[in-house]
Amino acid sequence: GVEPPLLVETPPVDPDMAESPLAVARLHAIESGLTEAIRYERTTPEAFAQEAPGAFSLVTCLEMLEHVPDVTSTVQALADLAEPGGDVIVSTINRNPKSYLLAVLGAEYVLGILPRGTHDYGKFIRPSELARAMRAAGLTVVEIVGMRYNPFTRNCTLGDDVDVNYVVHARKDVAQ
Repeated sequence: GVEPPLLVETPPVDPDMAESPLAVARLHAIESGLTEAIRYERTTPEAFAQEAPGAFSLVTCLEMLEHVPDVTSTVQALADLAEPGGDVIVSTINRNPKSYLLAVLGAEYVLGILPRGTHDYGKFIRPSELARAMRAAGLTVVEIVGMRYNPFTRNCTLGDDVDVNYVVHARKDVAQ
């Protein structure tokens, strides 16, 4: 969650296309005492980018990109939301046999961590595909790191292995 010391100039905004995740997020904000500090909106990234172009120094899209109908359009919206020189951080799932085995079969069918059908393997995104979409949107990839989740300890670690989950840090070109 977002801790109060991190809330500096612009309060964070949590746009989501579905009401259910927003309801969960609102409950978390209430539990954390952050109801006045975070704004929640039911909207698409594309619509939100039209309302607030260049409004944020940091834009995050975590564990969502593999669920959107059009990755290129969403990445463009993320870039549009960032101010020139602003950072965009995205996490998603790579598309390869190992990611299918772990993220779909393992997480959904064997361990039951996620409901069956949560992921559509065809929507997983290779790092090269995401980097290409980011460049087309006026973003420069700064770093790509792997993210590993241990379902038994419930801990996440970052490292070099981008075979399953990975995080991309990009920066919006200043000339934009």
